[in-house]
Amino acid sequence: MYKELSEKIIGAFYAVYDEMGYGFLEKVYELALLKELELRNIPAENQVTIKINYKNEYLCDYVLDTIVDRKIILELKAAESLANIHTAQLLNYLKATDFKVGLLLNFGLKPEFKRFVFTK
Repeated sequence: MYKELSEKIIGAFYAVYDEMGYGFLEKVYELALLKELELRNIPAENQVTIKINYKNEYLCDYVLDTIVDRKIILELKAAESLANIHTAQLLNYLKATDFKVGLLLNFGLKPEFKRFVFTK
């Protein structure tokens, strides 16, 4: 599902990492990736608010890092390496929304990514 788009996003991710390297805060990478996606004519929305419900009742709003082409959630990290909590965070976003695909992108010591396809 959305494999070609995922590959384009991952290509943009590596382009940003190659240019910026390791050590910036997450926000810097977020803005650089948005610019790289724009340069590649890949539509993206930044800081998208979603509603979190519990037992069909609204709890609160939550802000996603980036949504690409209204199809894929991007969760960006600037951690030394990915941890289970990062994976859980993205999986919960997928559970809480109608999105099926998410990419976890880490601008760490080494660039890392994980792709998830979620089915309910």
